[in-house]
Parts: sequence; structure tokens; C-alpha cells
Amino acid sequence: MKEFADKAVIVTGGSRGIGAEIARAFAAVGARVAIVYRSGKEAAENLCSEIAAAGGDAVAVQADISKPLDAKQAVEKAAKQFSKIDILINAAGIGPYLPLAGITEEHYRDIFDTNVLGTVMMIQAAVPHMPEEGGRIVNFASRLAYNPLPGSSIYSASKAAVVCLTHTYARELGAKNITVNAIAPGVIETDMTRDIIAQRGEGIIAQTPLHRIGQPDDIAGVALFLASSASKWITGRTLIADGGLN
Repeated sequence: MKEFADKAVIVTGGSRGIGAEIARAFAAVGARVAIVYRSGKEAAENLCSEIAAAGGDAVAVQADISKPLDAKQAVEKAAKQFSKIDILINAAGIGPYLPLAGITEEHYRDIFDTNVLGTVMMIQAAVPHMPEEGGRIVNFASRLAYNPLPGSSIYSASKAAVVCLTHTYARELGAKNITVNAIAPGVIETDMTRDIIAQRGEGIIAQTPLHRIGQPDDIAGVALFLASSASKWITGRTLIADGGLN
């Protein structure tokens, strides 16, 4: 994918799981990557070292994107490092489950501030740094936005909001030749899903036509596609990537 050579990419939630695999994937095709992390400093720096050892270019940027000023400063640091921002991948997210009786204001605000406000603020900050020829924005929704499970109400609602944001901003930014799409993964094997897979893994595999649990690189490939010229006629859409889960 020579088209990614010298492209500048921001990946939020880039120090672990899906975000880290996306950062690796973009670096492997020649993009320069800003890995935005909230608390995983060591993991982010180790990933930068791994990318550098493979001949790539990556920088770690600490930010809590649930705080608008942090989001803005993270984008400005990346833009200063790379002189532009071509691609924004909003992969950061949190998703603790609670049943209705246990939901608190803090639980709601923690999830919505990161998953929804953080997405909005990163897009708002990144767009002015995108070149005149346009850019790519890829948000992260979830299959649960369409098929919520008991206990996932606030997380699922936050990801449904991301679907709506994606559609809206595609319309707002289309005139700038900026596409805005989202990925809605099913269960992907990461540290965040360890308990879910331990509890329901066999059932998930049985209901999945591809008969396995999804891996981070399955989603990284979708992100590369949505950031590439091959997807130039796709915007405002959310791609469900769940292995065909019934």
C-alpha cells in the first residue's frame, strides 16, 4: 500500500488491543503514527520502539480524550510532529457493564465522555490539520449498538451515538473531501474482552459462521481499507465486522 507512505495518522487508544494493532498496520505500510494513550505509557513507548525497530515512525502522545483540552493538545502535538494529519482513527473507548439498578451518573459520564465526547473533540481538533485534498476519519462503534446485551445499556448507547456522529459528520465534512466512517466490531480477543470470552467464548464461536473469535488484526484490515483510496466512495457508513455472528 504505497499510498500510505508519509501519511500522518492519529490512533487513539493506540497503546493496546485493537488500537495497537491498527498502529502497527499503518506503520507497516509506511505511515507515520501518533499513538494516543491515556495511562499505558510503557505500552505506548514499547510499541513505538517496536515500530521503529521495524523501520517505521511512531510517537507516543499522552492524553485523556474525555477532556476536550487534552484532545486538542494531543492533535496539536501530532500535527506539529508530522506537519499535518491525514487520517484519524478514533479507537479509544471504555465499556464496563452494569445492570440498570447499578447505573450511576459517574458510570454514565465516564463512558459517554470517553466514547462520545472524546470522538467529537478529536474530530473537531483534527479537521483543521487535514490537507486540502482531504482526509479520512474512522470511528469505532460496536455490534452492541445494534444488538445490545443485558448490562451493556450505557456502553451500547454510547456506540449508537458514534454511529449517529459518523453519519452526521460525513455530511458536514464531505465538501472538504473528508470521509467519515465507523467500524462496529463484534467480540475481538483483547484484554478488555478476556472475561466475556471466558464466560461465553464457546457460544460465540458456535454462532459465528467463521467459527472463531475475532482478532485485532481482523479489525486493523478494515481500518486500513476505510483509510485507503479504495474506500473513496464510502462515507457515513458503519461496517459491522463480527465474523457474521448470528
